[in-house]
Amino acid sequence: MDVALNRSVEYNPLIIYFKTHKQIASIDVMSDNEPLNQRAASLLKALIRRYINEGTPVGSKTLAAERTIELSPATIRNVMADLEERGYLVSPHTSAGRIPTSKGYRFFVDMLLTAEQNQLTDTLLTSARFDKSKQLPDLLYSATSLMSRVTNLASLVTLPKRELILLRHIEFVPLAANRVLVILVINDGEVQNRVIHTDKEYSRSELQQAGNYLTQTFANRELDDVRELVIRSMRDDRKQMDTLMQSALTMADQVLADSDSKEEDYLLSGQDKLIEMADVTTLDNLKELFAAFNEKQRLLHLLDKSLAADGLQIFIGAESGHDMLQDYSLVSMPYTANGKCMGVLGVIGPTRMPYDKVIQAIDVTAKLLGAALTQEE
Repeated sequence: MDVALNRSVEYNPLIIYFKTHKQIASIDVMSDNEPLNQRAASLLKALIRRYINEGTPVGSKTLAAERTIELSPATIRNVMADLEERGYLVSPHTSAGRIPTSKGYRFFVDMLLTAEQNQLTDTLLTSARFDKSKQLPDLLYSATSLMSRVTNLASLVTLPKRELILLRHIEFVPLAANRVLVILVINDGEVQNRVIHTDKEYSRSELQQAGNYLTQTFANRELDDVRELVIRSMRDDRKQMDTLMQSALTMADQVLADSDSKEEDYLLSGQDKLIEMADVTTLDNLKELFAAFNEKQRLLHLLDKSLAADGLQIFIGAESGHDMLQDYSLVSMPYTANGKCMGVLGVIGPTRMPYDKVIQAIDVTAKLLGAALTQEE
């Protein structure tokens, strides 16, 4: 069965964003204690829109030709110089026009975007269909494909997080040739077995002591948290531990690493579109971003922030805390089903991405996906 959105439902994704971010935005964009006046704000908005559309530095003569700007080129130059001094714009070359900085984009996104439903939204609402009878991977692929096709940027979706896996008991049994059978008891008695190789041969008594130590130390904790605690203990407490405790932690780290899910953490579409938009100055960051696509952990950490947050999140350039996204922005939003947060949808593109278009695309896709995943009661 195909799932579409009800067009009678009021649609205004940016209003939700502004309601949740208004207080933060008022702090971030006015950190210099002098808010922009209406003239400067209008000029900045026009410049950023022009740069997003054309991708070339914008000069005063270009802005003077805008119908919404009723200022002389000289006045525009003065306002642009002030915006540059305050960190909203930068001149890439001596005689060129200006381009927005991350601070400029942040002001644009938080304070200047209008929440008007445009032709993009109408197209999505009328044409997008998700087949509810499809399996989960197919539905998620449909979601990433739709966002990438509409925005012409890279898009991704995280798989629904699995239920918590709690460690109840761990036991080691000696095998031949320096091999050890590891028995993990998780959740409500589910048993998992692993075979690991050790650097030395351990007696049954030593392995029993190691298992008892790990069970007493880490029982009833989530399996992913256990591994972090094991690594931390190996690093911080080495001088205070005897040899057997160190060996126990080493074996635990090995088995927990082997327990990591080999399934995909997220699905990705449209990364080739980022290559088409790259220039010489952003190639290094693009290479690092592609490495992160393969490595996954750094991006997943950022997406987990979005999962824990309420509604739409926008990370512009360095705001993500990762050098790989220095020249890129990530727009993300959780998707839900049956009242439960399932995962995160995201769009990645250059900082000059069309934010209003991306926000609307990701919002509609999240609603379509959530409707397709919702079970009838």
